[in-house]
Amino acid sequence: MKIAILTLFPEMFDGVLNSSILGRARRDKLVDIQPMDIRPFSDRKHKNTDDYPFGGGAGMVMLAQPICDAVRHARQEGFTGRCLYMSPRGKALTQQKVRQLAGEDGFVILCGHYEGVDQRAIDSVVDEEISLGDFVLTGGELAAMALCDAVARYVPGVLGSEDSTNEESFCDGLLEYPQYTRPRVFEGIEAPEVLLNGDHAKIKAWRRRQSLLVTARMRRDLFDQAEITNRERQETLALLEQEGEPPCC
Repeated sequence: MKIAILTLFPEMFDGVLNSSILGRARRDKLVDIQPMDIRPFSDRKHKNTDDYPFGGGAGMVMLAQPICDAVRHARQEGFTGRCLYMSPRGKALTQQKVRQLAGEDGFVILCGHYEGVDQRAIDSVVDEEISLGDFVLTGGELAAMALCDAVARYVPGVLGSEDSTNEESFCDGLLEYPQYTRPRVFEGIEAPEVLLNGDHAKIKAWRRRQSLLVTARMRRDLFDQAEITNRERQETLALLEQEGEPPCC
């Protein structure tokens, strides 16, 4: 998978792309993620990449010219996938969207900054706008890091176990069940006995039940939309009622 990240601050990616799982994936050439500085593509004397907005207003707007030329350069370098603009007005990133992007050969990410990007650049080279959620960051760099990390996890060989992406939050519309490890007892709290008895059928059933409970408690919106049986839905809500813990709205 090949991902180009067009940014005004490529140095922000040094730690993220050279550490942990992403760093190893890059070293093993499982993914090719390259930050590209937009500034050298500016045709202005001092290589500035922003200007005052037409119509007035606070802040600056990123120029269309260096963005368009940077995208075209990325294409020439072999980053031929769609151009994704990280923007608070884009569609919210979901696990379903992450899986879809992971099935592509790669893409180009545009990181906006300041008050945003000249609309003509968006109209000319951007294929889709994506948001991390209903909040605003100082720039698209952090959002781009999150997108790269989420997508790279689905590239074969990046994670130690292929099952890791099949048994986690959102994989089936539910949140993940609680996890435990050694020691068996920590500060007087014991790990659930069912996880220690080696009965895999009971473990699977416990994890399913816990996943339903966690989702109903924390994300009622996900629970209501999840493809589960009527019996699972009724039993989960009944358990919450018995515990005196109403599901989170």
